[in-house]
Amino acid sequence: MYQHAVFRWSVCPVSKNVADKASPSWRIGGHRNVHSLSWLQGTVEKSNFPLYYCRSFPHENSEKRMTQAGFSHSLPVASNTGLNGVDENLEPCSFSLSPGKPSPLGPSPVKTGVNFALYTKHATDVVLCLSLSSDVEKPMIEIPLNPSTNKTGDVWHVLVEKLPLKDVVYGYRVNGPVGWENGHRFDKDLVLIDPYAKLIEGRRFFGDASKKSAKFLGSFDFTNKFDWEDDVSRPRIAEKDLIIYEMNVRAFTADESSGLPPEIRGTYLGVIEKIPHLLELGVNAVELLPVFEYDEFEFQRRRNPRDHMINTWGYSTINFFSPMSRYASGGGGPIRASFEFKKMVKALHQAGIEVILDVVYNHTNEADDEFPYTTSFRGIDNLTYYMVDTASYVQLRNYSGCGNTFNCNHPVVMQLVLDSLRHWVEEYHVDGFRFDLASCLCRDGDGEPLASPPVIKAISKDPALASCKLIAEPWDCGGLYQVGCFPNWDRWAEWNGKYRDDVRRFIKGDDGFKAVFATRLSGSADMYHVNNRKPFHSINFITAHDGFSLYDLVAYNQKHNEANGEGGMDGSNDNFSWNCGVEGETNDPTVIALRSRQMKNYHVALMLSLGTPMFLMGDEYGHTRHGNNNSYGHDNSINNFQWNKLLTQCNGHFRFFEKVMKLRKKHPLLGRDIFLGEDDVTWHEEDWQNPKSHFLALTFHGKEEMQDDIYAAFNAHDFSNLVALPSPPQGKAWFRVIDTSLQSPADFEESGVPVPEASYNMAPFSAIVLLAHS
Repeated sequence: MYQHAVFRWSVCPVSKNVADKASPSWRIGGHRNVHSLSWLQGTVEKSNFPLYYCRSFPHENSEKRMTQAGFSHSLPVASNTGLNGVDENLEPCSFSLSPGKPSPLGPSPVKTGVNFALYTKHATDVVLCLSLSSDVEKPMIEIPLNPSTNKTGDVWHVLVEKLPLKDVVYGYRVNGPVGWENGHRFDKDLVLIDPYAKLIEGRRFFGDASKKSAKFLGSFDFTNKFDWEDDVSRPRIAEKDLIIYEMNVRAFTADESSGLPPEIRGTYLGVIEKIPHLLELGVNAVELLPVFEYDEFEFQRRRNPRDHMINTWGYSTINFFSPMSRYASGGGGPIRASFEFKKMVKALHQAGIEVILDVVYNHTNEADDEFPYTTSFRGIDNLTYYMVDTASYVQLRNYSGCGNTFNCNHPVVMQLVLDSLRHWVEEYHVDGFRFDLASCLCRDGDGEPLASPPVIKAISKDPALASCKLIAEPWDCGGLYQVGCFPNWDRWAEWNGKYRDDVRRFIKGDDGFKAVFATRLSGSADMYHVNNRKPFHSINFITAHDGFSLYDLVAYNQKHNEANGEGGMDGSNDNFSWNCGVEGETNDPTVIALRSRQMKNYHVALMLSLGTPMFLMGDEYGHTRHGNNNSYGHDNSINNFQWNKLLTQCNGHFRFFEKVMKLRKKHPLLGRDIFLGEDDVTWHEEDWQNPKSHFLALTFHGKEEMQDDIYAAFNAHDFSNLVALPSPPQGKAWFRVIDTSLQSPADFEESGVPVPEASYNMAPFSAIVLLAHS
């Protein structure tokens, strides 16, 4: 009996002329390159012979002998483990192979092992690479697949029986047509990540420079059963009631001032520890900057102006199914990351807070044609996964601004996007998604805009996503701007960039913005009062991760991005900011007071506006990025939440922020799900056409007996304004709740201060809110 045998290239039936030499009906292959790659000392399937790693081929003329014998590479060798080239210290494996099935894509457990299935339309050779270790640098067992038995349509597949259901690292070598000009990017020497890998193994600690060049490979854990307790605590918050907090998982607790143990700073568990802060603030949804696996060292792969930075925002997806493994506590790796992500979601749900993921399906980490970084899609099937123009020197179309654009309306890629979204809903129980540069998903394979993009329609109609919040960033870097007209099927909300710009310009006192400011306060009915769309489909925001923080919006006239290394050329130039008289930091008490007032004015406008309010992590204490409006690459205090600053602001700025948010939640007039009618609001204005008028006042009318009328006024002039107040409803009087010109705690009076006069003297650059009650 042959105890050990070396075979190559295929998992296929042995031909008749070879059957006399080897009775088993299947064989396993090894590496392709004798000189540079490790070889597999293997066994024939169904014999339960052990498999070994082998670093060289045992016979110099083996290839010739194998061909003569009818094998793909070599004859069986009767020998023991001392066979030339075998590492006798390696543990034997006892798994075996069968053809497997083409569905589902990716790894999937079966009774006897794990099935692997990979889509690639243009490949000619596919090799499955396995390692029974979490160390991605260890040699891998290689299993070449035969297109006659291991391919169905465009899917290559194999069942590896008796393979462990966890702690396996795997990838693929894929070969295909050569010729850069044809749009292919095959490289048989690379081990690639399966697009459907459910976990990613690689570097364990965020920002570990000693592992900067570590590779990433797929993994899985089919044994982990998380106890959701039937998710009975899932909040299921109505869209009209959402108050969204945009935050970065790592930056939220990475700073030492968080007071957390080092092993959980910047992790999913760190977020759990700070849930009391979110509850005190009053938010009921968190929108997490990307938590799909990404490479924080992507800027440091080559010399460039950004090679000093670490990607801390995460807009550079490696894989669409796996949670960021380096957000696990203590360097725990992908299995722990998956468990702790679920634990975080469960804890947030128990606190009444929904989880919305910022997802990046518009591009991947694989860069462009000039400086490619092939880790997965590019080497598996470039023509399928990306928008490619073979007639151009730079073939990858770039509507994302990041070197490539994912081809989301290709049927196979669309299916991947849908499968990914379902995975996050079904496996991780998330409540919604915000789609980065969503207009990229509205283009066909040639980059042309589509009136009815198949992927957007499919997401809108998918039953598994029926209860999800869907939010589009309705523009891309190719000039497709769809604010107010994003294809929506009456489901999609939009980041309202016009709201941001118009409110900024009115509050800082620009001419001609009073009427449009009134429109934005009214839910942007000019854009969203169409078909069955609602006010909450407008995601209203003043600040977000892109651009200035709220403090920087009132402290800088220009961006200061020198630390980014690009000579200040990056980042938006259209900030619509005002430094209140001094650029940057100052000790001038007058300027400091004005800045505080302006931040409060913005916050009041946001919380009074119809629509869904969203604000940026750190704005509740006045976080500064020192004028940097594109801080994606700074893993430090520029982005990290400064908990010590929060403590110093808890009785002033923070108190005001949380009080105003709770006022919104308390008064249903401010969270309407229908647009305003004539009887719902009175505009106290006769000077709409005067561009020099920077004053606006209105009253929201309560229709029900228990609803108080709400009067609000904004004075964006640099002088005081004596305001004539309307008469309150019969039997009621006006009570001042908010005056942003007053010092804390007088700026927000929860019980209200009576306003006995028929007028109110408003300070320059201030806002007031009055409630009418008996």
